[in-house]
Amino acid sequence: MPYIKKEFKTKKGIKIEEFLKELPIDLKLSLSLLEKGKISDEKNSRLQKNQILKSEFIYITIFEPITKGLKPIFETFHFAIFDKPSGLMVHPSSHQLNIYTLLDEIRYLYKGKGSLVHRIDTETSGLVLVAKNAFSDMVLKNMFEEKEYIKKYQAIVEGKITNSIEINSAITNDNGLIKLKMRVDEKGKESKTLINPIFYDEKNNQTQIEAIPQTGRQHQIRVHLESIGHKIIGDTLYGVDEKFADEFLKNKISEEQRIEVTKSSRLMLQADYLEFIFLDNIYKFKSLQKLK
Repeated sequence: MPYIKKEFKTKKGIKIEEFLKELPIDLKLSLSLLEKGKISDEKNSRLQKNQILKSEFIYITIFEPITKGLKPIFETFHFAIFDKPSGLMVHPSSHQLNIYTLLDEIRYLYKGKGSLVHRIDTETSGLVLVAKNAFSDMVLKNMFEEKEYIKKYQAIVEGKITNSIEINSAITNDNGLIKLKMRVDEKGKESKTLINPIFYDEKNNQTQIEAIPQTGRQHQIRVHLESIGHKIIGDTLYGVDEKFADEFLKNKISEEQRIEVTKSSRLMLQADYLEFIFLDNIYKFKSLQKLK
């Protein structure tokens, strides 16, 4: 239950800031929520700084974490490593109420001090790095921005791949029906992915591969693999009809329909390996999950 709306009976005629001081919510937090547009009136209009209250009630959208028992597979004083299952969002948006995400567990375990260093897609399983304090948050996020780490994925794709492949294809926004979709385009941003075959399943004509992104574009591995004719099994966005993809995003596709079209009930992509240096120590992690 990450984001919930709380209702409060107001005192009409006073500034919103004065009223917030009387609420059982940390004032610094409530003022931050006001700035972010998370406080509204009965007409669902966002309240502004110094606004005089005229409505009988106000509504504050606030994050309150819950736990389902997901624990990190490793942690130190400064950071933790979670092995996220497929289907679990890492972070909610404020319009998605009552949805459990990885951030719930992070905020629950670390009392609001934990933060995501990076993200992976909802349907991608595997390793996620979490900072536990302001110092590690700064250092580790800078490490990711500077690409000072090694990150490897595993995926199961359509068709047979026998040799290592280096994909150098620029990526840009697709500008189609689905806003978040990307595509290969020479006018896009430089993108590079290394592909190494692991195992070929002759019966299903599928190859398990290792993918090592050298750049960090949105959906890079999915886009690159689809562009060379080896879409990832279970992908509902790339290598499928755009109408199907749109209906899936709108929750109009049943699991049976999905399996029929994509050959899986999940995206067969996993953030499988992560290596980095922190405070002069080398850390290496491998996902404990099996891609299946």
